[in-house]
Amino acid sequence: MMNRINDWRLLFLLGLVPLILLMLDIQLNRLGANPIEAVNIRLGDWTLRFLCLSLSITPLRKMTDWKWPIRDRRMIGLFTFFYACLHVLSYLILDHALAWNMIYWDIIESPFILVGLIAFIIILLMGITSTKAWQKRLGTKWKKLHKLIYYAAIAALIHYAWQLKGNFANPLIYGIIIAFLLGFRVLVRWRNYNPISHSS
Repeated sequence: MMNRINDWRLLFLLGLVPLILLMLDIQLNRLGANPIEAVNIRLGDWTLRFLCLSLSITPLRKMTDWKWPIRDRRMIGLFTFFYACLHVLSYLILDHALAWNMIYWDIIESPFILVGLIAFIIILLMGITSTKAWQKRLGTKWKKLHKLIYYAAIAALIHYAWQLKGNFANPLIYGIIIAFLLGFRVLVRWRNYNPISHSS
């Protein structure tokens, strides 16, 4: 039991490291000519990284037969939610100072923001319903709801790539990772339901 508590604490501290480093860079004025944009991009990057990490839990468990990643999946998912919230708050407060009329027109004129909003809404729903109480309340619908994470990953990737306006180096890396993680699930499901694989 003590090892599990220590693991939980270590994972929690590791999840805060990106935020601590960002705050340190802000304090030392190391974010370049446009610090607000840098903050927003950094928080978005870490949202996508934690999202990929969350998606990697199932393939890792199936390929290695390890049990411990499942225990940590919820916290990794909550850190995805945490950094997604910070990313959105950075956009609303730092970038637009809660000027809702400006935000409205920014969403209308910039479709990549709308795509990002779709990803955030899915992550928000998953964060809210991540507790055992919600899992019990939703029953079988809980798993169906949380499978929306696949769509959130695709939407977040499109949002990220569209925002960079032609710089596809980093989005390509994330795209390969997400394609593998989602493709792995498709392959496993195909093998489970393919009559040929069952008869061989």
